[in-house]
Amino acid sequence: MRTASVGVIKVATKGPGDVSGLTAMIGSGAIDPTTILAILGKTEGNGGVNDFTREYAVAALCTALAPELGLSPEAVEQRIAFVMSGGTEGVLSPHITVFTRREAERPAGMSGKRLSIGMAHTRDFLPEEIGRSAQIMETAKAVTAAMADAGITDPADVHFVQIKCPLLTSDRVEAANACGNKTATTSAYSSMAYSRGASALGVAVALGEIASDISDDDVLRRYDLFSSVASTSSGIELMHNVIIVLGNSASSASEFEIGHAVMNDAIDAPAVVSALNSVGLGIGLGVAPLATVGRELVNIFAKAEASPDGSVRGFRHTMLEDTDISSTRHARAAVGGLIAGLAGTGAVYVSGGAEHQGPAGGGPVAVIARLS
Repeated sequence: MRTASVGVIKVATKGPGDVSGLTAMIGSGAIDPTTILAILGKTEGNGGVNDFTREYAVAALCTALAPELGLSPEAVEQRIAFVMSGGTEGVLSPHITVFTRREAERPAGMSGKRLSIGMAHTRDFLPEEIGRSAQIMETAKAVTAAMADAGITDPADVHFVQIKCPLLTSDRVEAANACGNKTATTSAYSSMAYSRGASALGVAVALGEIASDISDDDVLRRYDLFSSVASTSSGIELMHNVIIVLGNSASSASEFEIGHAVMNDAIDAPAVVSALNSVGLGIGLGVAPLATVGRELVNIFAKAEASPDGSVRGFRHTMLEDTDISSTRHARAAVGGLIAGLAGTGAVYVSGGAEHQGPAGGGPVAVIARLS
């Protein structure tokens, strides 16, 4: 049966513009640039509206890949899905994760479902649509399309949906006002949360986790509505949503597998252990992860946020009241440290701002393992 094989390669970076590791792997033949479908990265910016390390990293990657693909940098950005998450607080280490996909024959002796990846885009949004039902429903349609692209038919086989979504700037707010329209918020920083939240609810609708009768007023208010597999990141560099669906498929010829669990709060270590166990891995506790024979940790992807009720298991936290450091930076550092301690590495993808991504104060955590 003709199908696809998905590859996953994690590459450390020395800075947002460092592409040396990627180009070295391309030069050695370890990565075929023509098969790159998506690149997820952690950059050492502040993760806020003015975090230009994300745009810098994408520009550097596109410039490096352009001659390899015979395309302009602009065309490379249209061909490959780039999702850069700013903020490597605490022990988090800057890196990129490269996802490749190529046609391959599924070996006759291969059993079980293996990692598959699919991608889709929404249309561009008007400023007044960001954080509202239009973004929710367009995202839901794109998630369905990305599942089809991945060859995944059962929502239960979807374990992580990464989305890059837009935010509002003063110019975008003014453009809406000039047309007589009102945006969900006039704050650029707050718009990041609205966009992340609406995008996550779109995932939940697509996967049947919640009903489709969502209203604008539910965004950032109905925290009982969430997706257990959504991971959304806002950025200034786009006006549409880029959707990457990761799951397991019986038609995949990949040597990788993905699983997930849901953290109920920022210190939910058992959920991280459960996610590791879901792909046959143990706990690292400062060394390489303990693993079943023939299984190796590739990367962990998680969402983190300061609990909106101001407490964690009955004790008050101050992340939302700290005027020196953003709460998203606190959350990334806390959850990143927890996961790193259990996985035995700080090179993990932890993204802040988990509105409607897992229960309030928690978030999904997904693990990819290589099977030999």
